[in-house]
Amino acid sequence: MREIERAPRLCVSSVSGLELALKSAHGKLQLPAGVEVWFQSIIDHHSLTALDADLPVCIRAGQLPAIHFDPCDRLIIATALVHKLTVVTADGRFAEYGVETLF
Repeated sequence: MREIERAPRLCVSSVSGLELALKSAHGKLQLPAGVEVWFQSIIDHHSLTALDADLPVCIRAGQLPAIHFDPCDRLIIATALVHKLTVVTADGRFAEYGVETLF
């Protein structure tokens, strides 16, 4: 993914923290440290900018077409659309929302 290496800035949606916490709480994800500590260490290590799900993002998420209904995915997609960013994902449905994706 050379595109990532060339990107002027890398971002992550704060909603990804919710997804990690839920998966960890339900035993679907094992992390070497608590979610908050681990996720913050990843953000720091990779110099990521965490983008909040603010009012414009939340409204945009609610306006997305009914392709699928995972609220976390919808907020991540809306974050990318509002900020005009590309999403790195293996979920092919993201592109159906008109967001640019890398797989």
